[in-house]
Parts: sequence; C-alpha cells; structure tokens
Amino acid sequence: MLRFLGSARRFCDGHTRRDFLQIGAFGSGLTLADVMRHRAASAAGAKKQASTAQKSAIMIYLPGGPSHMDMYDLKPDAPAEFRGEFKPIKTNVAGVEICEHFPLQAKMWDKLACVRSVVSVDEHSDSLVMTGYPERVNRTADHPSFGSVLSKLRSSSGGAVPPFVSLRGMSRGTEPGYLGIAHRPFTPSGQGNANLRLANGVSADRLGDRKNLLDKFDDTRREIDATGTMTGMDAYNERAIEMVTAGVVRDALDLRKEDPKVVDRYKGVEAFLTAWRLIEAGVGCVTLSVGGWDTHGQNFQTLKRQLPVVDKGIANLIQDLHDRGMQDDVVTVMWGEFGRTPKVNASAGRDHWSPVMSALIAGGGLKMGQAVGASTAKGERPKDNPLSVPRVLSTIYGVLGIDPSTTFANGAGRPMYVLDEREPVKELVG
Repeated sequence: MLRFLGSARRFCDGHTRRDFLQIGAFGSGLTLADVMRHRAASAAGAKKQASTAQKSAIMIYLPGGPSHMDMYDLKPDAPAEFRGEFKPIKTNVAGVEICEHFPLQAKMWDKLACVRSVVSVDEHSDSLVMTGYPERVNRTADHPSFGSVLSKLRSSSGGAVPPFVSLRGMSRGTEPGYLGIAHRPFTPSGQGNANLRLANGVSADRLGDRKNLLDKFDDTRREIDATGTMTGMDAYNERAIEMVTAGVVRDALDLRKEDPKVVDRYKGVEAFLTAWRLIEAGVGCVTLSVGGWDTHGQNFQTLKRQLPVVDKGIANLIQDLHDRGMQDDVVTVMWGEFGRTPKVNASAGRDHWSPVMSALIAGGGLKMGQAVGASTAKGERPKDNPLSVPRVLSTIYGVLGIDPSTTFANGAGRPMYVLDEREPVKELVG
C-alpha cells in the first residue's frame, strides 16, 4: 500500500490542511473489492428512500473564507473603509447586482441564485459547509460529509462509477465519519489514476486468471466463515474489476477525450470541466476547490486575480450544463467557511467574519434568477432572513431526493439525523 501526500495549505490559524491519497485502495488498506463489499453491507442498514430521478451535485469550496462584501453583496453606499475598491454591476435580472469582476455571471444571472444571509462559525474548516456541523462538534460526533451520505444511500446501485469523487483530495469535510471508510470519496489527484488502470504488464486475460485464483482462496475462507460475510463476494469482485476495466471514470478524467475547443474554453479552470464530465459519466457528487481566500492582507489585489478565475469556471460550467439539458438534474453550490470583516483593516485586507456570508446556487430545478436575503448597510450581519448552513444543505439534499431526517447509527449504535436543522430555503424551492 502506497500513501501519497498531496498539496498542503496553511491558513492564518497556523494549521495545515493536507490532502492525502492511498494508492490501490480507498483507505486503511482496503482493496477496491473490499470497498464495494463494505458499501453494500452498510447500505443494508440505511433507511430506504423514495426513488426519484438520480440527480447529482457539484460542491465548490473556496478555502479560507471568501469576502461576501466583494463578490455578491457589495455595499456601494457604505463608507469607503467598508465598501472597498470594487464596484457593483447590473445582472440580466432586474434589481440584482454583483461584483464588476463577475461579468460572465452577470450576463447569465437568470441561471444563478445567491443566498446572501448565511450565518456561519469562525473555523478554518470545510466541515460545516460539507457536513452541516462545525469541526469542533465533528471532532467527537464525526458526522459524515454530503458526498458520503449520498454514497451510503446509492451504494447498492453498483456499476463502474463511484458515487462520490473529490477533486481536492481528503479533508475532514470530505470524510464519511461514522458511515465508515467505504464511503470515502474517490480521489483521482496525483497518481490516483492508478486505481483506474490495469497494472503494467497485466492484460484483461491475466486479470481474469488472478480473479479465478482469488476465488479459490475465497472458497476456503467461506468454508470457515460462520458469519456469512463472504456471501456474494464474487459479485463484489466483479464490480471492483468492472470499475478498473470499464474505464468510465478514467475517460471522464482524461480531458484529451474532450473537444479541444471546449478544453480551451476551460483553460485555467480545468477542474470545472472535469467536474461536469464526471457528473455526465454518472458520479453522484463531485467536490472541488479553487484558490486561497484567507485575505487578511491585500484583499483586493488577491481578488482581482481570483474573481475572474471563479467567474470563468462558473459561467462555463453552468452554461454547459444547460446546453446539455442537465441544468435541472445537477445542483451546484459554491461557498467558503465564512465571510470577511466588513471594515477593511490596516493591511488592505479583511479578517474572519462568521456573522454573515454568501453562497452561490445553480440548477437542480431550484428557483434561479434571484438574490435571497441581504446583509445590513455595512455588510455586518443579515438584514433579515438569517439562514443557517444546514438549511442550505437541506435544500441541496432535497434536490437529490434525500430526506435530511434520515438516520444512521453512529459508532455507538445511536441513531443520528443527517441534519438537525432540516427546513429548506423556501425562496429556492418555492
């Protein structure tokens, strides 16, 4: 088993968040066949859901805390030390204005929506926006991430496509918590593609010979297994081999198989292209991250570089989903862990600000072309309609046909709700 450490990102709290990946397994020494086996075994205890169309989600995380005041909730009438350097521009929806560095989104705002009154917590972690619970709670409660919940509930569907893919490696916010390691995301970063290829010198026939040999060993294990856990092992091995040999995910990750003109449009924001290719291939949840947003100093210089990147990625992604008729079947959400201080500091930066932040939403059959809620005149707190992170997540779960009141047993056997706050954002679903 090989473990590869990915890129590290250090925030202002001094802690380093590092992505990691284990080659040849999804973690803890499990083979791909073991992962399949664990998924189906754990799915047996999951609460059954009403079957709806298999919708998908793209979760875009902006690590470090993006400035709500300089993106979707500008305050042009506030004093200079609050409003900052950027000016608002009109969108194609009357009454909605966004940052001047978002011209592409402005032209397609009828396909987008923003929640501008989200209340967060002061933690440098994606735990809250990916699980619905802050990191300080998850250190002991170990709640699962959004993608892991989807993996748990869809694991029995089988096939050659993993239900959950993280294009940004592993973090507490992508982990399965008490759902078990079988529901970790597939992480194709770095050399992770080794999970999708036959080893050098191994043909499909030779792989079949190896499988037959494994089956013979498993016959012996079945004879001494009194628990019945070996039952159906052949089927799981078939599914594991199918994921390797079918190449569906491998092809989705290989941008050389995409139209060069499309690839050129996504130059510099290739992760957005990879995300919708994975969704088109059948992945249920894809998460990715963009940039670093912990702008305690030189906030505006940093955002002048990063906002056009986000604008390009979002505009191309959402337009392509519409062009392929996938807009109602895929919900996209983009946010960070909190907002930034309304008042600019002495270093031309903005510090952490949890009382209010913004979240961009698109697709999923939700009501687009609007800005839900707003902050006060100086961007200090919600002016009205304060909305918690779990309520936004509950809305996204609803799009995918997942009831957030579903319960799973944690490590102690206690039933735990997916979310404790489960009311959706009515302006989006109405």
